[in-house]
Amino acid sequence: MDAGKRAAGYAAAERVDDGMTLGLGTGSTVAYFLDAVAERGVRVVGVPTSVATQERCRELGIELRTTDEVAVLDLCVDGADELTHDLILTKGGGGALLREKVVASMARGMIVIATVDKVVDRLADTFPLPIEVVPFAVAPVARRLDALGFHVEHRGGGQYRTDNGNAVLDARMPEGLNEPARWDAVLATIPGVAEHGLFVGLATEALLGTPDGQVERLAAS
Repeated sequence: MDAGKRAAGYAAAERVDDGMTLGLGTGSTVAYFLDAVAERGVRVVGVPTSVATQERCRELGIELRTTDEVAVLDLCVDGADELTHDLILTKGGGGALLREKVVASMARGMIVIATVDKVVDRLADTFPLPIEVVPFAVAPVARRLDALGFHVEHRGGGQYRTDNGNAVLDARMPEGLNEPARWDAVLATIPGVAEHGLFVGLATEALLGTPDGQVERLAAS
């Protein structure tokens, strides 16, 4: 699906105007977006969501700021592990979910760039829902998720750490999450959860690349 990733990333770059302040996501599709922004030569300021994105921006000469320095972003561009037709997302396959959600919440709009195969009817079945957990609470959170019906795996056998130093539990729900908004609230109340990968009400548009390099568009209702 590289042709689709590239098409989506380059299509999103066409939405970027000179002087914008951008939230910059993480992942392989975002890498194409960053390349396209650099190729266009537009002057932008970016707030990166991971060390990997930060390093790539520096290589490309994209000016960076931190969340301390920027209050509002014109636009956030990021990928998704899965998304529904009404633009509810799961994110965190790359481990940057906490920073990605913070940055997305700062933006006036969020464009999701992905490939058409990422669109699903129900989330967290085919692809697990990543949940970032402070290390002290991994076992209690895993037990709580199990009691809620999730099948839980400790990413990296429990050794994986995010850029924030936290662990990630990958939680799969058999037959998917039928009420994502409710689960958004439930998961947020579990002590020890730093953030979960359900993104509800944040995405405003999705640009979806196809295997032949075309782009399909989904808009929030």
